[in-house]
Amino acid sequence: MIVLKLGGSAITDKERPETLDREALERAADAISGTRDGAAGAEDLVIVHGGGSFGHHNASEHGVTTTKGTHDAEAVIDIHGAMKTLNQFVLQRLLERDVNAVPVHPFSTAHRDAEGALALPTGQIETMLAEGFVPVLHGDLVAHADEGATVVSGDELVAALARDLEADRVGLCSTVPGVLDDEDAVIDRIASFDDVAAVLGASDATDVTGGMAGKVRTLLDLDAPASIFGLEDIEAFLEGGEPGTTIESEAS
Repeated sequence: MIVLKLGGSAITDKERPETLDREALERAADAISGTRDGAAGAEDLVIVHGGGSFGHHNASEHGVTTTKGTHDAEAVIDIHGAMKTLNQFVLQRLLERDVNAVPVHPFSTAHRDAEGALALPTGQIETMLAEGFVPVLHGDLVAHADEGATVVSGDELVAALARDLEADRVGLCSTVPGVLDDEDAVIDRIASFDDVAAVLGASDATDVTGGMAGKVRTLLDLDAPASIFGLEDIEAFLEGGEPGTTIESEAS
């Protein structure tokens, strides 16, 4: 059971609103397609993609974050609609390569309670997997008690899916080849946030869900080992390798 996230910055031009990085997305789709036949563990694959210049731009324009919501239906439609558009691009590239990909829109399935805790039912995803589909989720908005609608990040979805589906491995494809130290060298393994706190910073582009620091914190909380790697290492990860940075808490 593998949960793979395609970072929004990796498949879009995050500096330009609603702009796809077509070459990067096609490379990602090629790598996923290339490991669907005979690759260990690839039979059970769930994909999540981030918002990139589609979701983050629109959420920023409307002042919506993971904690600050909106009750404006037009704002909801703008943000959710942008993410559905990006999701359709991802699905199209996968389907063109015979990956049996289908959409799962978190706005229609998930919600937050008044404390902000995310509830993401996974029964439909388990059934999709059993029937031979590859579910593709995405960063989105979700209904949030007392807040209207707030952002749910791809990283949050990855964490929820990894726990509920008891994932064996988790992979995050980023714009960098792994978590970098202060000399821009890839850190091989992270077992504690304190080990890397000094070198982790926020994203350079518009990002309403947090940067690399948030990703590392989220992944350290999982039971499954996780990897952060660049676009060129998707195939290696899906084939069972540990490219980039491996993140696994000492308590796991």
